Amino acid sequence: MKALVLWGLKEPLVYQDFTDPILAGDEVIVELKAAALNRRDFYITRGMYPGIVFPAVLGSDGAGMYKDREVVLYPAADWGGDPACQSSAFKILGMPDHGCFARQIGIRYHYLFNKPAHLTMQQAAALPLAGLTAYRALFTRARLQPGEKVLVSGIGGGVALQAFQFAHALGCEVYVTSGDAGKIEKAKEMGAMGGANYRDEDFARQLKGMAGGFDVIIDSAGGEGFAKFLDVINPGGRIVVYGGTAGKIPNLSPQRLFWKQASILGSTMGTVEEFKKMLDFISEHRIVPVVDSVYKLEDGNQAIEKLGKGGQFGKIVLEIE
Repeated sequence: MKALVLWGLKEPLVYQDFTDPILAGDEVIVELKAAALNRRDFYITRGMYPGIVFPAVLGSDGAGMYKDREVVLYPAADWGGDPACQSSAFKILGMPDHGCFARQIGIRYHYLFNKPAHLTMQQAAALPLAGLTAYRALFTRARLQPGEKVLVSGIGGGVALQAFQFAHALGCEVYVTSGDAGKIEKAKEMGAMGGANYRDEDFARQLKGMAGGFDVIIDSAGGEGFAKFLDVINPGGRIVVYGGTAGKIPNLSPQRLFWKQASILGSTMGTVEEFKKMLDFISEHRIVPVVDSVYKLEDGNQAIEKLGKGGQFGKIVLEIE
């Protein structure tokens, strides 16, 4: 089969003939039609990820055909028996196990789910990792309720956009942050109530003036700006962290945290059951993931390069012919 293969750090992916999937246990072969990129894929190519093995077929997100059934793939394996936290065996699809940047994939049958009927293959491929991460952060960890005020940081990324779309569909008032004014405007066109540029020293004051305060904050960055969320979190509010691109969090005041009875919650990925619930929510509300751009599989290096620059609004998708 044809696949995009990573053979070494900081090397281009190679579009080539590669070994067909070798099945074990209850695995089946899916003919992939589309795959989507995640920041994880870029980090692996640059050596910024633990446990890298070669050769590797990257790609956690995929949609395709199993026989005559249109399917979307659960983007991980071996969560374990405790829904509160993943097991030590948990792994994300696309290294060490070969992923979706290929024409075929071998995957356990119970990780196949029906593609939401209103989505194209490319739109469905944009869902798995981002949608699952956003769903768990909002509904399992934050226990989001209709009508609450929500702040989503870093709008434009896949998880942030899905979190925005989910909260908006639930009837929440959603606000956003970004370092790009254009992305804030795009979010407002999609229904965001307002937004602030996190590069502004007074971005928390701006947000407080717009919304008064937030019941739920969804953040992917951490870093120096994180402490300012305590200025805008409502009493009893929940801050969910699913990433740390801005690094460690300094100047976090425990007094302000406990006096507001606020919670800081960590979250990542999700269970197979949460994945099914996420797809049901997508279908019920007819949510369409935002796709920034589409490349052919053989042009995957161009897609990786664009992802590395970080200017996209939505998911970057690979079309697999």
